[in-house]
Amino acid sequence: MLKQRLITALVLLALLLPALFASSPDPFAALTLILIAAGAWEWGRMNGCARLASWGTGALALLICTLFWQTNWIEQTSAFVWLFVGSAWVLIGAWMLLRGVAAWSRWPFFLRWSLGLMALCFAWLALAQARWTGPNFLLSILVLVWAADVFAYFAGRALGGRWSHSKLAASISPGKTWEGVWGGMAGVLLVSLCWIQADQYFEFSDPSFHTRLWRQGWWFWLAALVFMTCMSVVGDLVESLIKRSAGVKDSSGLLPGHGGVLDRVDALLPTLPLAMMIMTWSS
Repeated sequence: MLKQRLITALVLLALLLPALFASSPDPFAALTLILIAAGAWEWGRMNGCARLASWGTGALALLICTLFWQTNWIEQTSAFVWLFVGSAWVLIGAWMLLRGVAAWSRWPFFLRWSLGLMALCFAWLALAQARWTGPNFLLSILVLVWAADVFAYFAGRALGGRWSHSKLAASISPGKTWEGVWGGMAGVLLVSLCWIQADQYFEFSDPSFHTRLWRQGWWFWLAALVFMTCMSVVGDLVESLIKRSAGVKDSSGLLPGHGGVLDRVDALLPTLPLAMMIMTWSS
Protein backbone atom coordinates (compact mmCIF):
# COMPACT_ATOMS: atom_id res chain seq x y z
CA MET A 1 0.00 0.00 0.00
CA LEU A 2 2.79 2.44 0.89
CA LYS A 3 4.56 1.70 -2.38
CA GLN A 4 1.34 2.30 -4.32
CA ARG A 5 0.77 5.61 -2.54
CA LEU A 6 4.30 6.75 -3.27
CA ILE A 7 4.19 5.80 -6.96
CA THR A 8 0.81 7.50 -7.45
CA ALA A 9 2.00 10.66 -5.69
CA LEU A 10 5.18 10.81 -7.78
CA VAL A 11 3.26 10.36 -11.04
CA LEU A 12 0.81 13.14 -10.10
CA LEU A 13 3.66 15.46 -9.12
CA ALA A 14 5.51 14.70 -12.34
CA LEU A 15 2.43 15.74 -14.31
CA LEU A 16 1.15 18.67 -12.27
CA LEU A 17 4.31 20.48 -11.13
CA PRO A 18 5.64 21.27 -14.63
CA ALA A 19 2.15 22.43 -15.62
CA LEU A 20 1.86 24.56 -12.47
CA PHE A 21 5.07 26.46 -13.23
CA ALA A 22 4.65 26.60 -17.01
CA SER A 23 4.73 30.05 -18.61
CA SER A 24 1.08 29.66 -19.62
CA PRO A 25 -1.75 28.67 -17.24
CA ASP A 26 -3.38 26.54 -19.95
CA PRO A 27 -1.52 23.22 -19.34
CA PHE A 28 -2.42 23.27 -15.64
CA ALA A 29 -6.03 24.15 -16.41
CA ALA A 30 -6.26 21.28 -18.92
CA LEU A 31 -4.74 18.66 -16.60
CA THR A 32 -6.88 19.63 -13.64
CA LEU A 33 -9.96 19.68 -15.87
CA ILE A 34 -9.40 15.98 -16.53
CA LEU A 35 -9.15 15.34 -12.79
CA ILE A 36 -12.35 17.28 -12.09
CA ALA A 37 -14.19 15.32 -14.79
CA ALA A 38 -12.98 12.12 -13.12
CA GLY A 39 -14.24 13.45 -9.79
CA ALA A 40 -17.63 14.14 -11.37
CA TRP A 41 -17.72 10.55 -12.65
CA GLU A 42 -17.08 9.40 -9.07
CA TRP A 43 -19.82 11.73 -7.86
CA GLY A 44 -22.33 10.12 -10.19
CA ARG A 45 -21.42 6.63 -8.96
CA MET A 46 -21.62 7.66 -5.29
CA ASN A 47 -25.13 8.99 -5.86
CA GLY A 48 -26.39 5.79 -7.42
CA CYS A 49 -26.13 6.72 -11.09
CA ALA A 50 -25.92 3.90 -13.61
CA ARG A 51 -22.70 3.44 -15.55
CA LEU A 52 -23.77 5.56 -18.53
CA ALA A 53 -25.18 8.30 -16.30
CA SER A 54 -21.94 8.44 -14.29
CA TRP A 55 -19.93 8.88 -17.49
CA GLY A 56 -22.45 11.53 -18.51
CA THR A 57 -21.89 13.37 -15.22
CA GLY A 58 -18.16 13.47 -15.95
CA ALA A 59 -18.78 14.66 -19.50
CA LEU A 60 -21.16 17.38 -18.29
CA ALA A 61 -18.56 18.66 -15.81
CA LEU A 62 -16.06 18.76 -18.68
CA LEU A 63 -18.52 20.75 -20.79
CA ILE A 64 -19.40 23.26 -18.06
CA CYS A 65 -15.76 23.90 -17.17
CA THR A 66 -14.88 24.27 -20.85
CA LEU A 67 -17.62 26.90 -21.16
CA PHE A 68 -16.11 28.73 -18.16
CA TRP A 69 -12.79 28.61 -19.97
CA GLN A 70 -14.05 29.73 -23.36
CA THR A 71 -16.02 32.64 -21.90
CA ASN A 72 -12.89 33.92 -20.08
CA TRP A 73 -14.30 33.34 -16.61
CA ILE A 74 -10.84 32.07 -15.67
CA GLU A 75 -9.46 35.58 -16.09
CA GLN A 76 -12.39 37.48 -14.62
CA THR A 77 -15.28 36.13 -12.56
CA SER A 78 -17.91 38.35 -11.00
CA ALA A 79 -17.37 38.95 -7.30
CA PHE A 80 -21.02 38.03 -6.74
CA VAL A 81 -20.41 34.56 -8.21
CA TRP A 82 -17.75 33.86 -5.58
CA LEU A 83 -19.93 35.36 -2.87
CA PHE A 84 -22.80 33.08 -3.88
CA VAL A 85 -20.64 29.93 -4.12
CA GLY A 86 -18.82 30.68 -0.86
CA SER A 87 -22.03 31.43 1.03
CA ALA A 88 -23.62 28.25 -0.32
CA TRP A 89 -20.70 26.19 0.97
CA VAL A 90 -20.92 27.73 4.44
CA LEU A 91 -24.70 27.37 4.76
CA ILE A 92 -25.21 23.99 3.09
CA GLY A 93 -22.07 22.50 4.63
CA ALA A 94 -23.16 23.54 8.12
CA TRP A 95 -26.69 22.25 7.52
CA MET A 96 -25.43 18.87 6.29
CA LEU A 97 -23.12 18.37 9.27
CA LEU A 98 -25.81 19.37 11.75
CA ARG A 99 -28.39 17.03 10.22
CA GLY A 100 -26.03 14.08 9.88
CA VAL A 101 -25.61 11.11 7.56
CA ALA A 102 -29.22 9.94 7.44
CA ALA A 103 -30.56 13.30 6.25
CA TRP A 104 -28.41 13.36 3.10
CA SER A 105 -30.12 10.33 1.52
CA ARG A 106 -33.51 12.00 1.95
CA TRP A 107 -32.57 14.88 -0.32
CA PRO A 108 -34.08 14.61 -3.83
CA PHE A 109 -31.65 12.86 -6.17
CA PHE A 110 -31.45 15.71 -8.67
CA LEU A 111 -30.65 18.23 -5.92
CA ARG A 112 -27.84 16.07 -4.52
CA TRP A 113 -26.44 15.35 -7.95
CA SER A 114 -26.53 18.95 -9.19
CA LEU A 115 -25.04 20.42 -5.99
CA GLY A 116 -22.04 18.12 -6.22
CA LEU A 117 -21.59 18.79 -9.92
CA MET A 118 -21.63 22.55 -9.37
CA ALA A 119 -19.26 22.28 -6.41
CA LEU A 120 -16.74 20.47 -8.61
CA CYS A 121 -17.09 22.88 -11.52
CA PHE A 122 -16.70 26.02 -9.42
CA ALA A 123 -13.77 24.48 -7.55
CA TRP A 124 -12.07 23.96 -10.90
CA LEU A 125 -12.87 27.53 -11.93
CA ALA A 126 -11.34 28.82 -8.69
CA LEU A 127 -8.30 26.58 -9.20
CA ALA A 128 -7.80 27.79 -12.77
CA GLN A 129 -8.32 31.43 -11.83
CA ALA A 130 -5.86 31.15 -8.96
CA ARG A 131 -3.27 29.71 -11.38
CA TRP A 132 -3.99 32.54 -13.80
CA THR A 133 -3.28 34.95 -10.91
CA GLY A 134 0.09 33.26 -10.39
CA PRO A 135 1.75 29.96 -9.38
CA ASN A 136 2.84 31.34 -6.00
CA PHE A 137 -0.70 32.48 -5.24
CA LEU A 138 -2.23 29.11 -6.12
CA LEU A 139 0.45 27.05 -4.41
CA SER A 140 0.04 29.02 -1.19
CA ILE A 141 -3.67 28.12 -1.09
CA LEU A 142 -3.00 24.45 -1.81
CA VAL A 143 -0.31 24.24 0.86
CA LEU A 144 -2.62 25.96 3.36
CA VAL A 145 -5.12 23.12 2.97
CA TRP A 146 -2.44 20.43 3.01
CA ALA A 147 -0.85 21.97 6.12
CA ALA A 148 -4.21 22.00 7.90
CA ASP A 149 -4.63 18.30 7.11
CA VAL A 150 -1.08 17.24 8.06
CA PHE A 151 -0.88 19.24 11.29
CA ALA A 152 -4.38 18.09 12.27
CA TYR A 153 -3.37 14.47 11.75
CA PHE A 154 -0.29 14.65 13.95
CA ALA A 155 -1.95 16.82 16.61
CA GLY A 156 -4.89 14.43 16.72
CA ARG A 157 -2.58 11.43 17.08
CA ALA A 158 -0.53 13.05 19.83
CA LEU A 159 -3.19 14.98 21.75
CA GLY A 160 -6.57 13.57 20.67
CA GLY A 161 -8.94 13.33 23.64
CA ARG A 162 -6.63 14.97 26.16
CA TRP A 163 -8.30 18.38 26.22
CA SER A 164 -11.72 17.68 24.77
CA HIS A 165 -13.72 14.61 25.76
CA SER A 166 -16.07 14.88 22.80
CA LYS A 167 -15.25 13.91 19.22
CA LEU A 168 -15.44 16.45 16.43
CA ALA A 169 -18.05 14.50 14.46
CA ALA A 170 -18.27 10.98 15.87
CA SER A 171 -21.09 9.79 13.61
CA ILE A 172 -19.36 11.02 10.45
CA SER A 173 -15.62 10.58 11.02
CA PRO A 174 -14.84 9.00 14.42
CA GLY A 175 -11.09 9.54 14.10
CA LYS A 176 -11.26 13.34 13.95
CA THR A 177 -10.76 15.29 17.18
CA TRP A 178 -11.00 18.88 18.32
CA GLU A 179 -7.31 18.76 19.19
CA GLY A 180 -6.66 17.96 15.54
CA VAL A 181 -8.57 21.07 14.50
CA TRP A 182 -6.59 23.30 16.87
CA GLY A 183 -3.36 21.71 15.69
CA GLY A 184 -4.35 22.28 12.09
CA MET A 185 -5.04 25.95 12.78
CA ALA A 186 -1.70 26.41 14.54
CA GLY A 187 0.09 24.73 11.64
CA VAL A 188 -1.63 26.92 9.06
CA LEU A 189 -0.69 30.10 10.95
CA LEU A 190 2.92 28.96 11.20
CA VAL A 191 3.14 28.08 7.50
CA SER A 192 1.49 31.37 6.59
CA LEU A 193 4.01 33.44 8.56
CA CYS A 194 6.87 31.55 6.91
CA TRP A 195 5.34 32.12 3.47
CA ILE A 196 4.98 35.85 4.10
CA GLN A 197 8.67 36.01 5.01
CA ALA A 198 9.56 34.03 1.87
CA ASP A 199 7.55 36.44 -0.28
CA GLN A 200 9.48 39.37 1.16
CA TYR A 201 12.86 37.68 0.80
CA PHE A 202 12.46 36.35 -2.74
CA GLU A 203 10.27 39.24 -3.98
CA PHE A 204 7.94 37.01 -6.00
CA SER A 205 6.10 38.78 -8.80
CA ASP A 206 2.78 37.26 -7.71
CA PRO A 207 2.20 37.71 -3.96
CA SER A 208 0.91 34.66 -2.12
CA PHE A 209 -2.55 34.35 -0.62
CA HIS A 210 -0.95 34.87 2.80
CA THR A 211 0.80 38.10 1.89
CA ARG A 212 -2.37 39.48 0.33
CA LEU A 213 -4.25 38.72 3.56
CA TRP A 214 -1.52 40.28 5.71
CA ARG A 215 -1.69 43.51 3.71
CA GLN A 216 -5.30 43.91 4.90
CA GLY A 217 -4.16 43.85 8.53
CA TRP A 218 -3.07 41.14 10.96
CA TRP A 219 -6.59 40.78 12.32
CA PHE A 220 -7.96 40.13 8.81
CA TRP A 221 -5.13 37.65 8.17
CA LEU A 222 -5.91 35.76 11.39
CA ALA A 223 -9.69 35.67 10.87
CA ALA A 224 -9.38 34.58 7.24
CA LEU A 225 -6.94 31.75 7.99
CA VAL A 226 -9.03 30.44 10.90
CA PHE A 227 -12.08 30.53 8.63
CA MET A 228 -10.26 28.77 5.79
CA THR A 229 -8.98 26.06 8.14
CA CYS A 230 -12.48 25.47 9.47
CA MET A 231 -13.89 25.21 5.96
CA SER A 232 -11.20 22.73 4.94
CA VAL A 233 -12.44 20.55 7.81
CA VAL A 234 -16.02 21.05 6.61
CA GLY A 235 -15.06 19.88 3.11
CA ASP A 236 -13.40 16.77 4.52
CA LEU A 237 -16.36 15.97 6.77
CA VAL A 238 -18.94 16.57 4.04
CA GLU A 239 -17.25 14.03 1.78
CA SER A 240 -17.01 11.55 4.67
CA LEU A 241 -20.72 12.04 5.34
CA ILE A 242 -21.60 11.37 1.71
CA LYS A 243 -19.40 8.27 1.56
CA ARG A 244 -21.03 6.92 4.71
CA SER A 245 -24.45 7.55 3.20
CA ALA A 246 -23.37 5.73 0.03
CA GLY A 247 -21.80 2.89 2.02
CA VAL A 248 -18.34 3.19 0.41
CA LYS A 249 -14.87 3.61 1.91
CA ASP A 250 -13.33 5.48 -1.04
CA SER A 251 -14.88 7.55 -3.80
CA SER A 252 -13.20 5.19 -6.31
CA GLY A 253 -9.94 3.38 -6.96
CA LEU A 254 -8.64 5.74 -9.65
CA LEU A 255 -5.61 6.75 -7.59
CA PRO A 256 -3.99 3.54 -6.30
CA GLY A 257 -3.20 3.84 -2.62
CA HIS A 258 -5.08 7.13 -2.34
CA GLY A 259 -8.66 6.14 -3.19
CA GLY A 260 -10.36 8.45 -5.66
CA VAL A 261 -10.07 12.02 -6.87
CA LEU A 262 -12.75 13.22 -4.46
CA ASP A 263 -10.81 11.69 -1.57
CA ARG A 264 -7.85 13.92 -2.48
CA VAL A 265 -9.68 17.17 -3.23
CA ASP A 266 -12.48 17.12 -0.65
CA ALA A 267 -10.99 19.90 1.50
CA LEU A 268 -10.18 21.97 -1.60
CA LEU A 269 -13.76 22.02 -2.87
CA PRO A 270 -14.89 24.73 -0.42
CA THR A 271 -11.56 26.43 0.25
CA LEU A 272 -10.64 27.29 -3.35
CA PRO A 273 -13.87 29.25 -4.08
CA LEU A 274 -13.72 30.82 -0.61
CA ALA A 275 -10.13 31.96 -1.19
CA MET A 276 -11.26 33.66 -4.42
CA MET A 277 -14.24 35.18 -2.60
CA ILE A 278 -11.98 36.63 0.11
CA MET A 279 -9.50 37.98 -2.43
CA THR A 280 -12.19 39.47 -4.64
CA TRP A 281 -14.04 41.26 -1.87
CA SER A 282 -10.98 42.44 0.08
CA SER A 283 -9.09 43.95 -2.86
